[in-house]
Amino acid sequence: MNRKINVVRILITAIMFAASLIMMLPLVWMVSASCKIEQDVFAYPIEWIPTRWNAIENYTKVILENQFFKNYLNSFIQTGSVVVLSLLLSSICAYAFAKIKFKGRDQLFIFLLALMMIPPQLTLIPRFMIIQKMHLYNTLTGLILMEIFSVYGVFMLRQFMMSIPDSICESGMMDGAGHVTIFSMIVFPMMKPALATLGILKTVWTWNDYQGPMVFLTSKEKFTVQLAVQQFSQADGMTPIYSLVMTGAVISTLPLIILFILFQSQVIDGIAVGAVKG
Repeated sequence: MNRKINVVRILITAIMFAASLIMMLPLVWMVSASCKIEQDVFAYPIEWIPTRWNAIENYTKVILENQFFKNYLNSFIQTGSVVVLSLLLSSICAYAFAKIKFKGRDQLFIFLLALMMIPPQLTLIPRFMIIQKMHLYNTLTGLILMEIFSVYGVFMLRQFMMSIPDSICESGMMDGAGHVTIFSMIVFPMMKPALATLGILKTVWTWNDYQGPMVFLTSKEKFTVQLAVQQFSQADGMTPIYSLVMTGAVISTLPLIILFILFQSQVIDGIAVGAVKG
């Protein structure tokens, strides 16, 4: 029996390893293309290891030209602000739905969940009109305000908070603590796995967002990195320069890879805790 189980585990591991290699191929090709001259990008058969290296020139050109560094900084400002504010607002809302009893709480939460069924493209025009009326169009502030609230974030953190015993909060109230103190000193520190998971998910979503910046930003100096990468596809009239596009894509992907490497244990813990408590 044990031998049969071991064979099944080995087989599943081999399949998952093969699938992971297949999923890694686009990333490997992207890195390879960023190190080639333009003529060799689509050479067939594929040269996984470039025969004519042009990495230094490609990366230097991308970083130093076309305001790419400024756009890169814009993405850090936008993503960092959105993640911090989103985690704060989502956790406060989640605490209210999980630990504060008020009339119509459950009905309001159901209505909030119903909002998850509305495609974000459907609210694009109303959001555009709101930002325009607030005179925040073509500003990072307006773009940030459009992305800081997350219904999914409230739902996820609320489910995690429901697993925290009410007796912990009640003991804090018996000692004279209010909801602000209980939330900031007791509940919030216990939510590190869930906050780490949501933070990384929100970082990936915000960093990779193309539609929002495309709609709410018009000035090139205010573009995010995703719009900056797209600019390289139009750098030479109507002819895309794919070696520069791939170079920009590698640079824009690097922070997300580093982020996951640094916080992968928190993400795994958050997913495991959520699965057990769900």
